[in-house]
Amino acid sequence: MIAIIFATEEEALPFLQRYKRGRFEGLVEGDTQHDDDVLISLIGVGKIKATLRTERLLQRIQPKRLFHAGTCTALKEAFALNTVVAAAQVFEGDRIELAAPTYPRMPLEVPFDGLPEGTLVTQDHTVRGQSEQSYWQRIADFSDMTGYAVAYVTATYGIPCHIIKVVTGHFGKETEEFRKTLETSCEDLADFLLPQVDRFVSEK
Repeated sequence: MIAIIFATEEEALPFLQRYKRGRFEGLVEGDTQHDDDVLISLIGVGKIKATLRTERLLQRIQPKRLFHAGTCTALKEAFALNTVVAAAQVFEGDRIELAAPTYPRMPLEVPFDGLPEGTLVTQDHTVRGQSEQSYWQRIADFSDMTGYAVAYVTATYGIPCHIIKVVTGHFGKETEEFRKTLETSCEDLADFLLPQVDRFVSEK
């Protein structure tokens, strides 16, 4: 069995509607369901929810791989809107001190050919409304609010974790088309994930 963790219902909905004809479409935040092949969980937004709910999940069921999928904000112009990207490295970005971090950077395997890769920073706040990037944002490529927590907990169980995100905005740029972009991006994320399910479920 593989696990796919989303943060929000909105991020997950296009995938849930299309996976096995909507078998898990009624999932809401805090829910977990599975069949013989795939476990899907919606953990909510923020590092605390991500940590606690991922821990609770893995205490009960240990999949052979865990995929964390969702949206992100690009911190570099190189990543266009609606681009599906993979995190090759993730770190926690709410610290003030720069030396001897409590939570180390984590390299992540990227088992997807041709997918753009970058460094993900996880912070407990959105970047909307910021005018200048923090130190942690300047050394990352995109940001989210859950990735590091999911990867860190998963690593403590010795389970491979892969983070796949889709770009829904850029740092410092507001757009009136955000809702439309979000819907399109989540559809693109589902387009990417669905064939990956078949691929990794069938692996030996």
